[in-house]
Amino acid sequence: MTEVNREERKILVEEVEGVETPPKARVEEAAGSGARQRDYLDGFLAQKPADMPRGEPGGSLYDAIIDALKEIYDPEIPVNIYDLGLVYGVDVTEDGHAVVTMTLTTPHCPVAESMPGEVELRVGAVPGVGDAQVNLVWDPPWDPQKMSDEAKLELGML
Repeated sequence: MTEVNREERKILVEEVEGVETPPKARVEEAAGSGARQRDYLDGFLAQKPADMPRGEPGGSLYDAIIDALKEIYDPEIPVNIYDLGLVYGVDVTEDGHAVVTMTLTTPHCPVAESMPGEVELRVGAVPGVGDAQVNLVWDPPWDPQKMSDEAKLELGML
């Protein structure tokens, strides 16, 4: 290295006795708005959650039905029927009548006769459900794209 390069690479150190503390940030009162809430979360945290209708997504009865469907497994595939995408819809009326619209992987599925009955029994056993009905449909046909990401991961498809 040349003498000029060594001079350029030196680090200069400056020693100081102390540093003046910077002023703290202040929230000024907005002119004409009266008292300002200092913590905007106070109002948010004090709010009560909106009551969801029991039979709508997010409602207690709807969620209980979905949980019951997630306990039913396809005998050939180690994934529940809800995550497999076999359940196309769940409708719940105000008086607790539940209608599950679903399909099977194929019309020749070995459980084509027993699966709708099992779904009807499990959904009918959910507290709050007065009557359960299963509509088995073939249109649109089931395909692996209807599976949830969890099901695809379980089956090694992701």
